[in-house]
Amino acid sequence: MAPMGIRLSPLGVAVFCLLGVGVIYHLYSGVISSRLAAFRADSSLIFRQKRTVDLRDLLAVSVEAAVLGGKEVKTVREENNLNEKSKGETREGASEPLTLGDLQSHRKMFNLIKNTFPEITVNSEEHDNVVDKVTWSRDIPADILDKIEGGKETPAESITVWIDPLDATQEYTENLVKFVTTMVCVAVDGKPVIGVIHQPFSGFTAWAFVGQGSNMRPRSSYSISPPKVIVSRSHSGKVKSYIQDAFGNSTTVIPAGGAGYKVLSLLEMPVSDAASTDQADVYIHITFIKKWDICAGAALLNALGGSMTTLKGEDIDYSDIPLNKGGLVASVGVDHKAVLERLPNWDPEKH
Repeated sequence: MAPMGIRLSPLGVAVFCLLGVGVIYHLYSGVISSRLAAFRADSSLIFRQKRTVDLRDLLAVSVEAAVLGGKEVKTVREENNLNEKSKGETREGASEPLTLGDLQSHRKMFNLIKNTFPEITVNSEEHDNVVDKVTWSRDIPADILDKIEGGKETPAESITVWIDPLDATQEYTENLVKFVTTMVCVAVDGKPVIGVIHQPFSGFTAWAFVGQGSNMRPRSSYSISPPKVIVSRSHSGKVKSYIQDAFGNSTTVIPAGGAGYKVLSLLEMPVSDAASTDQADVYIHITFIKKWDICAGAALLNALGGSMTTLKGEDIDYSDIPLNKGGLVASVGVDHKAVLERLPNWDPEKH
């Protein structure tokens, strides 16, 4: 007679396994829970760490972005391959050109900042879907290391970056390259904190970190009796008569391209660039202007004890919509309030 084998009931095996799992869970549930809690805590810490930004690093990246963009701007201009198009017209009827220099610079600047700090908001004058895998060199310029403390961690959600890949595009198309700049501004809770203005054709870069330091300084003297006032060359509107009403017919009005250039005209420039840069006492703009045009200059002036406000003396919020409808008054080294008090009533929205 053949030996009889043991037959296991599938149902019995299943019940046995379930009982075993229950016993194991009962014995180790405390350990598992504590491990899960620790994992969640670690994950939360990592997430929080990624959601803060060292502002000195962001300043260094901003400088690098402005310089990289400037190289593209310069190359396109020197190769005379502008591929110029029109984005439309301003409210005053001035053309708003778009060139390959604008787009190539945007791709470098925007992607470098977003690739380095993907969690922050970056607003650019241009828009393009081309992805550039450009990465930060991790280099912090010596003058920044010397003047700016590291470890200034700021929540990413409070940061808004404004970039202008090519300021003074109209002048760029006319080969008036001294007016051309690339700019980056970092605003924290709507206030401009870091400003970078780079001149691609001279290679000079101005930067400032409010409350920390700058490689710029005001000139030794200014005047508002009357002042030399720098204004937009291509978006001037009725600004000349407005300024003469404020300061008198003998007031010198300097037409120039680019908001970045106009801010630099208020400051002491290096000897190598001083001869090619106009010197003004006040910068005034009486029509609408975009925030990527003015944020970097505002940060530079604020860091040096100056001011940039609307025509009514209001601070400009750099955390929201791109358009500033209140006009602009910028100064350093003079009594900003006294300048404002001499200005005629003017509503840019009605002109």
